[in-house]
Amino acid sequence: MILDETFTLANGLPIPKLGFGTWFIEDGSAAQAVEEAISIGYRNIDTAQAYGNERGVGEGVRSSGLPREELFISSKLAAEIKDYAGAVSAIDGSLATMGLDYLDLMMIHSPQPWNDWRGGSYAEGNREAWRALEAAHDAGKLRSIGVSNFEQADLENILNVCTVAPSVNQILLHVGNTPTELLDFCTDTNLLVEAYSPIAHGEILRNEEVAAIAVRYSVSVAQLCIRYAVQLGTVPLPKTTNPDHMRANADVDFTITAEDMDTLYGMRVTDYGKSGKFPVFSGK
Repeated sequence: MILDETFTLANGLPIPKLGFGTWFIEDGSAAQAVEEAISIGYRNIDTAQAYGNERGVGEGVRSSGLPREELFISSKLAAEIKDYAGAVSAIDGSLATMGLDYLDLMMIHSPQPWNDWRGGSYAEGNREAWRALEAAHDAGKLRSIGVSNFEQADLENILNVCTVAPSVNQILLHVGNTPTELLDFCTDTNLLVEAYSPIAHGEILRNEEVAAIAVRYSVSVAQLCIRYAVQLGTVPLPKTTNPDHMRANADVDFTITAEDMDTLYGMRVTDYGKSGKFPVFSGK
């Protein structure tokens, strides 16, 4: 079963192949959602400072009844933090807010602040934030460190100076948005890719071509899209507060044929509907 399978990060740490995303889950609902996910079998839980739900996620982890070492917990440094001292304080703040002694992964959420998405260069600020992540890693507070939304130039900026290499790049990836060159670069540099919004923030559910392929496998569009991300060698992070949907999202033990993978790989989806207002969907 997919929930029992893992990839191995470049530093040797195992990471479950399927994660549970918590973007847009309110703090007051996060503990119950995380507890439900863990009870179903999820072991990879993802949050971020920007989500505003670290407290609830941490509560769900602590009250799950599972030993901490059986879970893989991730968070992300706020995109606006581009200095060493601010990053050090924020990392410690996440641990305190979540009530955890360590995180399995912490990432820089974006190479630019959200109000300047894909705008100016923050190369030095990202190096400073990375230096803080390295210090926390060396102190045992973070078992692995990574980035999110980084393009190749942003990654090279870190790789050229780091003492601890990034283990993960978490990016927008789904049927209709498969960044081939970035995926290849990450593979070549031993960076595991995590795929957030693997169902295109829900927009892919209305795609008739994808639905027709899903019918052939007797699965839902969501299941097809999650399986697609897994077969690409990435870790999808679907999000839901519905336990039935949590179970369905993990019921992806089928194989998409090479022909259908090629078809899905070649699709292009650029309309995110109302979600297009968010920087990651804006296309800027």
